[in-house]
Amino acid sequence: MKRKLILINPVGQKSGLLLSKFSAYPPLSLAYVAALTPDHWDIEIIDENIAEFSYKDADFVGITSFTANINRAYEIAAIYRNKGIKVVLGGIHASVLPDEAVNYVDAVVVGEAELIWKKVIEDFENNVLKQKYNGPAVPLRDYHILPRRDLLSNKYFWGTIQTSRGCPFGCDFCSVSRYLGKDYRQKKTEDILDELEKIENEYIIFLDDNLVGYGKSSEENAIRLFKGMQKRNIKKKWCMQTSINTGENEEVLKYAAKSGCIYALVGIETISKESLKDMKKGINLKIGIDNFKNIIGRFHKYGIGVLGAFIIGNDYENMKYFEDLSDFIVRAGVDVAQITILTPLPGTSLFDRLQSEGRLKHTNFPDDWVKFRFSHLVHEPKGINEKEIYNGNNYIKSRIYSPYIFLFRMIKSLFSLKRFHSFIAIYHLNKAFKKGWENSHYYNMP
Repeated sequence: MKRKLILINPVGQKSGLLLSKFSAYPPLSLAYVAALTPDHWDIEIIDENIAEFSYKDADFVGITSFTANINRAYEIAAIYRNKGIKVVLGGIHASVLPDEAVNYVDAVVVGEAELIWKKVIEDFENNVLKQKYNGPAVPLRDYHILPRRDLLSNKYFWGTIQTSRGCPFGCDFCSVSRYLGKDYRQKKTEDILDELEKIENEYIIFLDDNLVGYGKSSEENAIRLFKGMQKRNIKKKWCMQTSINTGENEEVLKYAAKSGCIYALVGIETISKESLKDMKKGINLKIGIDNFKNIIGRFHKYGIGVLGAFIIGNDYENMKYFEDLSDFIVRAGVDVAQITILTPLPGTSLFDRLQSEGRLKHTNFPDDWVKFRFSHLVHEPKGINEKEIYNGNNYIKSRIYSPYIFLFRMIKSLFSLKRFHSFIAIYHLNKAFKKGWENSHYYNMP
């Protein structure tokens, strides 16, 4: 008789981008864990993105989580542990705060699960489960498995794939380099192409933190991948995350567009030189704020939309800055604006710095982790207060989503991109972001 493993993707509060199927993505990490589980286990994935949690009996439970939904993960873990069922927790939050996590689960996987999961299962079966397992960085070029996508819900619009891990940069607000390491590791191009051919979705999101990578060799690998997609006639419409300097290499953009790229999430972050310095965004500083519009224009030249990621809530912002930022979004032709509030996540140098300076507003952990969700101000900025930041956020969004400006932006995107599929994606993303804002806690602030 097979044993039962349940893998859970918890959602603490279904808000923001989770409200739209166009901006919610399946939990690929759980599909990887499922693929590594021995055949004598029956596996099921419970995904709260799709349906509310309903208890199902199991022999063993695995949960993934990030900071904003970690309390929901602890809550679900308690349900199973109260019935004598052991629970293992993984993901970025548990990896950076394992000493917290072990108080709420039976075992924690720190780091990447692939090379340690077999040991976790063996120890569970032998009743010698340890509290902590350290998963080493996976040598992606020499190690390739196909995730169990058959266990993921078919209600998702997007298919997902990951081709690389790690980041050599040390952006102040980001924990990727601490969680996945500073070495940029990539899968073999042929392995990626083989996997892409097996994904049934027409629309694909590359989950890499930076698909194009860092440096000339990484850019050449990206071009090789894009050419391979064309050669194999892999007809997908896809999007990626990448750095702003990708816009300097038109060969990358040309082949990305030819292989089906419809938009790119680009970390613009801010139009303040001082804030870029605080964020340690060296690449953006090197490009130069005055050149951001030209970079966006290069993406548009090849029909690739720009989802510009911006962070507000930095020190010394004011209403004039929010006005300037909204002007920039419209005039520079940013097709979609992702505007979040600066959030010092655990595992980042930003968190460490603000904690040491006594500038964190909410420190009753783990309860207060629910506030660390990119829409709450959780620290004390200098030179600006909380209400001004929320008002600034509302000002920008009420302007870019106002009927006249929204229509102007969409017409501008249509004529800039000259590609119907790119424009349709841009339109739906704007609707998803607008819906997320309208359901946020600060939307109806006086």
